[in-house]
Amino acid sequence: MRRGSNLPAVGTYNQTLVLDLIRRSPDGISRIELAARTGLSAQTLSNVARRLVAEGWVREGTPIVTGPGKPRTPLQLDPTARCAVGIHLDPAVETVVVVDLLGEVVAQTERTPRPDATREQILGDLVGTVESLLAEGGRSRASVLGIGVAAPGPLDADAGVLFEPPLLPPVWHDLALGPLLREATGLPTTVEKDVVAAMVGELWRDAAQELQDSIFVYYGAGVGAGLAVDGAPIRGRTGNAGDVAHLVVEPGGPACGCGQRGCLGAAIAPERLLVDGGVIDGSEPVAAPALRERLRELAARARGGDERAASAVRRAGSSLARAVVQINNLLDADVVVVGGPLWKLLSTTAGPALSDAVAASTETATVRGIRVLESGLTTDAAAVGAACLVLDAAMTARPTDLMIAGAPD
Repeated sequence: MRRGSNLPAVGTYNQTLVLDLIRRSPDGISRIELAARTGLSAQTLSNVARRLVAEGWVREGTPIVTGPGKPRTPLQLDPTARCAVGIHLDPAVETVVVVDLLGEVVAQTERTPRPDATREQILGDLVGTVESLLAEGGRSRASVLGIGVAAPGPLDADAGVLFEPPLLPPVWHDLALGPLLREATGLPTTVEKDVVAAMVGELWRDAAQELQDSIFVYYGAGVGAGLAVDGAPIRGRTGNAGDVAHLVVEPGGPACGCGQRGCLGAAIAPERLLVDGGVIDGSEPVAAPALRERLRELAARARGGDERAASAVRRAGSSLARAVVQINNLLDADVVVVGGPLWKLLSTTAGPALSDAVAASTETATVRGIRVLESGLTTDAAAVGAACLVLDAAMTARPTDLMIAGAPD
């Protein structure tokens, strides 16, 4: 269905376009340069810039004299003008962050999930954490653009409803988290699949634009892949793209709940690593909230020279490499970023094994090779990505924004 546009939509698009260009120019950019890059008239550009300055998004820098004529005054983004909240729900750890307009974390907290919490307690905990972090970061409610929530799928991103995420306790199932948080906080709330959110976070902070076509491999209590094509995250029709847990990477390997053997999710499951590494004997399952501490112990043993532990972690890196090659053969991105709350614990040992296995793979179809990068995020990628979803919606100009919203009757 094709839709038309109107003057308010055009005005909003132009303002967002100018704001995005200013954001991507950390040293500032003059009105003349903006006019040249956008094709907007000097008068339109001047009106847009004046409005952005008046609303506090942008500040004027020190005038620069480059020759005869009026000095150029660079426009710079004020990162403190607004902020966004990001929440990541992972069975092993819940993370909440507040970020500024550049996606830099100004306040954060992590906590072990309460498996026995009621829905009322879950909502109360999240709301209380958001309020305390805003106070800690010195941010007013008026400066908050909104809340982004990253959660395991399957989910309905448009309605903000979690369906039955297999790794989260049943209390989360069929939970309308988006509407509930919106009502409790009075803030716009967006719910997105965790790997999609993580990919958005990497794109938002990608000043060099190296990740326009890329893959983000996420390793937490589960494994998934975020995909980007031409600078935009791939969400899929229902917002649930990125489930790669059932790629077969170890034929004849461990049994998976789907009935196959050797699926990626089963091959690098944290519990399997702990058993293979000698941290646990496997007689009793490890509760998801305890995974981080046990994996931290596994990682310490691997770094300390325990060959059994190191072998288990290296094997996980090699298994992940097979999935990376398969995904890249499909997408032809050639750039892969790896991150996630549990990956950070194991990357010292698993990272080199992953890179070596990717480089040595005989299955790679790309003609340029695959670059494997560590996530540049210093905290949980999905939490920052969830906050960046809010920033992206407010500060990225897209042609679709010109369309009149809503379908005709």
